Amino acid sequence: MSTRILLIRHGATVLSAEDRFAGSTDVDLSDEGRRQARCLGERLADQELAAVYASPLRRAYETATLVATACRREPIADTGLREIDHGRWEGLTRAEVEARFPEEYGAWEEDPYTFAPAGGEPGLAVMARALPVIRRIVLQHAGQTVAVVSHKATIRLVLSSLLGIDARGYRDRLDQAPACLNILEFKDVVRARLMLYNDVSHYAAQPARPGAKLSKWWDASRE
Repeated sequence: MSTRILLIRHGATVLSAEDRFAGSTDVDLSDEGRRQARCLGERLADQELAAVYASPLRRAYETATLVATACRREPIADTGLREIDHGRWEGLTRAEVEARFPEEYGAWEEDPYTFAPAGGEPGLAVMARALPVIRRIVLQHAGQTVAVVSHKATIRLVLSSLLGIDARGYRDRLDQAPACLNILEFKDVVRARLMLYNDVSHYAAQPARPGAKLSKWWDASRE
């Protein structure tokens, strides 16, 4: 039997709506984010979940709590699932970072997988701590269905590794809407199949367009 992982991004926050870097910043869900999470919980209420794991950051853990309650479970926190740390960029808008640290921002846009701002993490470090968590969950819950609530960059990096996508382009090539649902099936800890991606049908007709959050490589109008 395969093991099914419901990989979930946390719901919306005020900082995400303002396009601020909030990786390690511990912010709460907004009212809209709570609505999104409740809708997802209602969608998954009939699922036989063996467990619900979550990043310990409040926005992810609250999302997990709202989903877990609907499924009659208690969330289990794991620090390996936390979001990427943006170092000295934390709390700043994208425009502020570009203005204050232009060289650093340019290097990060070019290769966010191996480069990090001062005091922050490269994508490689995030993948190194998050993938072992997924592996452990798959081994521990073989043949079962498990929910895992994490963050936008962390999820995209994990998916890049599992699906063989060049992780250097994870920011432009993969998106994750607030409170979206991804479904992965594992034949074993190495072989994963993506069954559902970035689905928000529990609260919206389709994910919103990412707009200015993409790099200049994608959005030439920002040059």
